[in-house]
Amino acid sequence: MTKKQALKAVVFLTVFLWLLVTVTYIIRTNGDVKDRFTGFYAEKENTIDAILVGSSPVYPYYSAPALYGKSGIAAYPLSTNNQRPKAIKYLLKEAQKTQDPSLFIIEMRMFSMPDEEWEDTMIFTRGVTDNLKYSKNRVDAINALVSDRSERYTYYFDIFKYHSNWKTFFLPDQLACWRYEKKNLLKGLEIKTGVGPVDWTDYSDVTEKMEPAKEQLVVLDDLLSYIDSTGKDALFILSPYGMEKEARMKFNDLTERIEAAGYPVLDFNQHIDEIGLDFSTDFYDYGGHVNALGEGKCTEFLRQYLDSHYELPDRRSVQGYESWDSAWKLYQQKQSEAEASCRKDIEEENWAPEVAD
Repeated sequence: MTKKQALKAVVFLTVFLWLLVTVTYIIRTNGDVKDRFTGFYAEKENTIDAILVGSSPVYPYYSAPALYGKSGIAAYPLSTNNQRPKAIKYLLKEAQKTQDPSLFIIEMRMFSMPDEEWEDTMIFTRGVTDNLKYSKNRVDAINALVSDRSERYTYYFDIFKYHSNWKTFFLPDQLACWRYEKKNLLKGLEIKTGVGPVDWTDYSDVTEKMEPAKEQLVVLDDLLSYIDSTGKDALFILSPYGMEKEARMKFNDLTERIEAAGYPVLDFNQHIDEIGLDFSTDFYDYGGHVNALGEGKCTEFLRQYLDSHYELPDRRSVQGYESWDSAWKLYQQKQSEAEASCRKDIEEENWAPEVAD
């Protein structure tokens, strides 16, 4: 092969790979998770001071616009449904490519569940891997999360999964993702309406411990070692929900391990009265996840804790944070509407439909 032929081959390969990546970013299935991640990638470099990671309790429980509007805290959630704890390290690494957060906030709920329950559930794994930009870290995440080596190529090149989405290619919202960057107007928050009341059992006085699944303890040890290596602060949180006694015992064990490693745990379930949370009105799915009423209360409790325990900068009125001012303004409008909707449902006893297990 001559130098000219080699150059042509390199140019062709470069253009081909660029087109492959760009097309993949565009036709990846749209939705809330994609919007959350493209929104993160669209944030200006080194403007985020706290990263929230974890499963579905993150994005409807904690309002980044409210944290900013009331305290000037610039926080962003990298959260996916049933996010396996094994993914957390890779999401923290991804966040630090463009941001320099001083605090990691890690939601703990999924640590109480065996990883094997979710290991072969493709949709939850893809929620993480298919929403990362192409990079070595993405490959590492796939290798860690996908045990079946023969299937990994469909994750490395997820166009194999989404090739049938061609009809969405020219949608404006999809075309806007050609770099996998698109501003998220509410900074990753999902405001939930609907009311699903549940009888709450208080297990805050349970002190017995039960060891969680061993694979999760291995993941936790690895995560704690990684956080140590970064020199960052980390706060582990457990969002309030209608847990069973066995889960309470597992979280007691996890809390002891995390605190022994030198990191605090903020367990909202131990502060229900302080938060003012009402299980008969503040959840949309019968004790699993909060609606707008609960979100406002949980965000405020987290905000006060962060103000009291960390010296995160107040970014309000700082040049470069205009999109956060807009997010705070939009949030106040959307939150007011959502809370009114929830209160109307409560008044009319219009309960959300129960979803079968």
